[in-house]
Amino acid sequence: MNPLNLFITWLEEERQQQELRFPMACCLSTIGVDGYPNARFVSLKEVTPEGFIITGTLSSQKGRELKQNPTAALTFWWTATERQVRIQGDVFEISKSQAIQYFKERNRDSQLVSTVFDQGKKIESFEILNEIFQQKKEALTTETIELPDDWSGICIRPKRIEFMDFKTSRLHERTVFEGEIDNWTSYCIQP
Repeated sequence: MNPLNLFITWLEEERQQQELRFPMACCLSTIGVDGYPNARFVSLKEVTPEGFIITGTLSSQKGRELKQNPTAALTFWWTATERQVRIQGDVFEISKSQAIQYFKERNRDSQLVSTVFDQGKKIESFEILNEIFQQKKEALTTETIELPDDWSGICIRPKRIEFMDFKTSRLHERTVFEGEIDNWTSYCIQP
């Protein structure tokens, strides 16, 4: 069985049972440039045969961390189906044409924020931030917002995926898949 197909099935089952505002929200974990683990919530864009795609500013903290150590983990927790999926894998940058397509799919305000601001940099106040945003929004009302040089996407090519189906008995069903895209082995582990 291909765990990517199982992941898509579980995601669809969750979406059918619950209207989530952010159905693709997941926790991206990286190894910080200071050696400490780092985690933040991001939005999964797509599952492809190569892996799991997320997008963002590559000059951000997560971008710098992934450049220094191109490995990552994703964790999904779905409350309606009471399931968890943990993914570990290697990271590579997606193509420029893919990045352009994902950027075009973003809403205009999200495109503008990615173009105007340096994600994670210190600011003097939220008032100044909002003022800059409104000025740029008015100045660029009719213009197409182009892909910023430091904005792209990454694909996490899984090496290990664990599916956990929670049970009220606490005898959770945990299945682990290890391997590569076309060559997976699986086994069950204790709760």
